[in-house]
Amino acid sequence: MSAPTRLDRFKQAMQIVYGPFDSLTTDQLAEWHPPGNSRGHRGRYLWTDAFGVLNFLTLYKETSDVKYLTLAQGLIDAVHAILGSTRGGKSRLPRATDENPCAGGLRIGKIDGGGPDGDGQYHHYLTIWMFALNRTSVASGQSKYNDQAVALAKAIHPHFFDDIESPSPRMYWKIDMDMSRPIVASEGNVDALDGYIVFSLLAAVANDPQCLAAEIANYQRVIDRKGQHVVNTSAQQLGARCMEVFDDIVSTGSLEGNFHRRLAFLDFGAVLGLRCYLAEQSKYDLQIQQLIEMWERMMKSQPADLEAINQVMYAAALNPGAFRKGYLWPERRAEIDLGATVSAGFPHVPKIG
Repeated sequence: MSAPTRLDRFKQAMQIVYGPFDSLTTDQLAEWHPPGNSRGHRGRYLWTDAFGVLNFLTLYKETSDVKYLTLAQGLIDAVHAILGSTRGGKSRLPRATDENPCAGGLRIGKIDGGGPDGDGQYHHYLTIWMFALNRTSVASGQSKYNDQAVALAKAIHPHFFDDIESPSPRMYWKIDMDMSRPIVASEGNVDALDGYIVFSLLAAVANDPQCLAAEIANYQRVIDRKGQHVVNTSAQQLGARCMEVFDDIVSTGSLEGNFHRRLAFLDFGAVLGLRCYLAEQSKYDLQIQQLIEMWERMMKSQPADLEAINQVMYAAALNPGAFRKGYLWPERRAEIDLGATVSAGFPHVPKIG
């Protein structure tokens, strides 16, 4: 019996979280609701499901099977219905409507409702969801997903800022579910950079490329305050940082000898970043393969509540696909260039109808 291909392993990981989707009939696909395996409140967890959407887009591109695009769209609807609503599910979050499901932000999906580690809204979870919506617009040619991402961006942005009008504003790490107050007032080191990059990408694909100009300027002021030595918008410097992180992972002795001190999804994140930055062939290929194979053997030793996030990030590390610039039909859609954005504002990008 031949060994499973990379695509086989990718699908197997996704099916652990989202069920046996390859066996769905046409009628079942039309009524599909993602199973509640994301290890979050009411079955949904924003970070995990953002990776789920992006991985379904990768499967769509790899196979040209529209079923996977339908699954991505169904997962988006489920997240907006559950994480865009109160924990009891009786109403949308404040300011959100059926027509604008993201106007109240999106909950993290934590199991516990209160406390510093309970449910709320994380900036970096929201930006990865915006990115997933943006990529769905690029893959499908439907503008509504990028429009939803822009609406989400505008809704959450002011609530993560302290003294937003000042020359040197600060950001909050975590805010309450209804966005009424900060829960963790300390500042994430890369939240401003996440916002700057993702909001720039959303604006470049939107009908109005200046639609998020004020918000992007706010992130720029945070970056300026923190200094380029702390937050660097250079693609080369970001790539170098990915390599530093990966070197640290593989230089701490035997991989299997120290795996119990690490979390699989963090290692997969480092691999994902490295594979997005480097060419298909690089000096890291052997070490990346060894790290992935180690976790294929050892992943069952990880805490059970991390299974879903480990599996979706494992799949993305196997094939970064939709995370990569130019991957989703580049002949149809130009991609934003970070360097051009930094140096010359918003480049012209063909609009999605």
